[in-house]
Amino acid sequence: MSMSGPDAARAPMRADLQLIADMVERQSRVLDIGCGDGALLDYLVHAKGVDGRGIEIRQEGVNACVTHGLSVIHGDADEDLDDYPNGAFDYAILSRTLQNTRDPHWVLGELVRIARYAIVSFPNFGYWRVRWLLVSRGRMPVTELFDDPWYRSPNIHPCTIKDFEELTNAMGITIARAAPLTKTGAPMGNHVPRSLTNLFAEQAIFLLTRR
Repeated sequence: MSMSGPDAARAPMRADLQLIADMVERQSRVLDIGCGDGALLDYLVHAKGVDGRGIEIRQEGVNACVTHGLSVIHGDADEDLDDYPNGAFDYAILSRTLQNTRDPHWVLGELVRIARYAIVSFPNFGYWRVRWLLVSRGRMPVTELFDDPWYRSPNIHPCTIKDFEELTNAMGITIARAAPLTKTGAPMGNHVPRSLTNLFAEQAIFLLTRR
């Protein structure tokens, strides 16, 4: 995805990233962890006037961000979040990265320590198609979001929406908003009861804060 300057036309963002951006208040302090090529961070900086920073583990991602004028450093969510003081940001964003971390429990704790709000998204391993592929084939599923075979997958801690909700509750983290999404990244309609989102949502976004 190409990035843009403040006066250039922007290509549409991925639908789930736009929903994350919509949760962020204008002119807030933001840390985007695992920011990739910086598409979301670029939008937040130029469209919402945030004071944006980023961490990215892949050097090519860091280079792409820096080339476009973004303040991004090379870093690892599993190792570098404790470098930031308490309450350093208004929002800490972790988009489709939690399942790649070695210690999701620690990472979540750090997110709500360093920011007033944390925005976390992840693919839902409880999605009906994932379950069906596992049951019918007896093999680890490969889908659009879990798109690597098990031996190459970076997803070392895939979880379901229920798993995530139980973990946040055990950690004393409040879910301020939950947005279950369809396979296209669009919000699920109200016709799907909340009790069934773990089955029918392919991914989810959560806005979190410390109790």
